[in-house]
Amino acid sequence: MARMRLSVAERRAELLRAAVAQIEARGAAAVRIADVATALGVSNALVLYHFSTKEQLVAAAFAHAAEEDLARLRKILGRRSAAGRRLRAAVRWYAPTGQAKGWRLWIEAWAAGLRDPELRRVAASLDREWKSALTAVIEEGVAAGEFPCPDPSGAAWRLTAYLDGLAVQTTVYSGGLSRAAMLQWADEALARELGLAPDAD
Repeated sequence: MARMRLSVAERRAELLRAAVAQIEARGAAAVRIADVATALGVSNALVLYHFSTKEQLVAAAFAHAAEEDLARLRKILGRRSAAGRRLRAAVRWYAPTGQAKGWRLWIEAWAAGLRDPELRRVAASLDREWKSALTAVIEEGVAAGEFPCPDPSGAAWRLTAYLDGLAVQTTVYSGGLSRAAMLQWADEALARELGLAPDAD
């Protein structure tokens, strides 16, 4: 009975959380409306009332999960500290051995997005937000004289591409680099992009 008292927004959030869990367990291509409905003990029709197609559900679930990580990134980058310190904290959190939750989901989105235009559009939009957030803080650090990075936008692109590649390696394959080595690589990549010595804080 408590389930019937959920607001539309609460119900939608519940469905999205269940969809994220099913995508992580089954993969974006294999997950079905019925899997999400069964996980919550509701009808397929209820899921379809909120999301008229499986493609819409998957894209919305991915956006829901990715927005949580984006909110955390904005919080890290919005701290009152030197730009370089904030960037290092963000990179260490974003790195595959950090606390960012969404690597398996991002990899699923990249793969499924090759055939799903809606998911590709959502993933591309969120990816641009990640790069824009990093670019803005790099520009802030350059303006403050913290580091000499001549191309903040390019640095953000290269840095995220590098970390995305590491994420694929460590998420898809097991027995790779240690956590300490991975974080060292992430720190070194950031230092290169900012034009700092590798051990700069």
